[in-house]
Amino acid sequence: MAVHTSQSVAKAADDVVVRGPSRGTGNPPTPGRLRRAVSTHWYAWVMVAPVVLVIGVIIGYPLVRGVYLSLTDANERNVARSIGVNEMPATYKFVGADNYVDALTGTQFLGTLGWTLVWTVSCVGITFCLGMALANILNRRIAGRSAYRMALILPWAIPGFVSVFAWRFLYNEDRGLLNKVLSGAGIDGVPWLNDPTWAKFSVIAVNVWLGIPFMMVALLGGLQSIPSEQYEAAEMDGATAWQRFRHITLPGLRPVSTTVVLLSTIWTFNMFPVIFLLTRGGPGEATQILVTQAYKFSFEISPRDFAQSSTWGVLILVLLMLFAVVYRRVLRTQGDNW
Repeated sequence: MAVHTSQSVAKAADDVVVRGPSRGTGNPPTPGRLRRAVSTHWYAWVMVAPVVLVIGVIIGYPLVRGVYLSLTDANERNVARSIGVNEMPATYKFVGADNYVDALTGTQFLGTLGWTLVWTVSCVGITFCLGMALANILNRRIAGRSAYRMALILPWAIPGFVSVFAWRFLYNEDRGLLNKVLSGAGIDGVPWLNDPTWAKFSVIAVNVWLGIPFMMVALLGGLQSIPSEQYEAAEMDGATAWQRFRHITLPGLRPVSTTVVLLSTIWTFNMFPVIFLLTRGGPGEATQILVTQAYKFSFEISPRDFAQSSTWGVLILVLLMLFAVVYRRVLRTQGDNW
């Protein structure tokens, strides 16, 4: 009885020490969440720091500088420059949101935005459908499957500018291979790059040709992750090929599809090389997309309009961020973990 009483007293004393305030007990104060994270994962912060620094210098400073220039009237004639031994100071002025108002209320930005959306949706849609079809074919046991895979991935291995120049040669109205084939069949040559409609068709075809390998490889990986037992069970239940594709393949590919569609949309929206190297936005402004027009403001027209170019660049960034937010919200409503 006496022993039991002493243990109870000792336990009560321990409870007082543990539950009581830290002041006066000698225990150090509880560190904050940030301090605990730094003390626990300091090595990760040290390894990531150089990358964060480089990104901050390469991306952060140009972004801040671009936003600032979009709020001014900076152009080739009023920025700081050197003429011989003379140093000319910058004389451009802060104009607020005037550049954004001019861009959003003018016909040039909205017209270019309309074609950019058509270009993006067409390229992503066609690339996804063709990539899905080729991935389904290569996912079957067919003779020479490895050779087909290598041949279809080949456009991905060739530098983009080489592919575009090769297509530019093929599209040549007088000496191009495509028109020679057509003339051999008794068909008149097509002005592939000199007619606005045919030029749009041509740039979309080239971008689809360049984008199929990525889409096919990604979807093929998704197909191979679907358990074959599901298809076998569906066949035993009498499901048709379309029913298996609709109820097994498409749901199984959803995680991969959402990612590749998002990435492909962002890449296509800003696909500068295909447009610039193939048509330079022509004929006229028929194939000009937002990013090539922003480049034109800074490097092709005279005087070069840095403020307008920065404004278009910021608007492109805002549009892509809005698209990513809406896309993510739509996927979350459908039950995807984004």
